[in-house]
Amino acid sequence: MSTLIDTASSGRLIGDVFTVGMNSGREVSFPVSENPRLRGAGMEDLLNFEISPFGIHWPALDEDLSISGLLQGDWGQG
Repeated sequence: MSTLIDTASSGRLIGDVFTVGMNSGREVSFPVSENPRLRGAGMEDLLNFEISPFGIHWPALDEDLSISGLLQGDWGQG
C-alpha cells in the first residue's frame, strides 16, 4: 500500500497548458490539446475543475486525472 505524500493545491490554464500546483511547491504541466476529453473544450468547461487529494476532475467533461498519473507523465493523451 502506498501513501500519498503530495497533493494538488491549485490549477491554472494558460493558453494550451494546464498547470497543477502541488502542496510541496512542485508544478506539473501538460498540454490540454493532447487529452482527448479536454481538447476542443470551451474555456468555461476547462476552467470548471475540482481539486481533490487524489487528482483533478472536470465535471462537465467527465474527465479525471490522478496526481499519480500526472507525476508519471500520463495526462490522458490518446
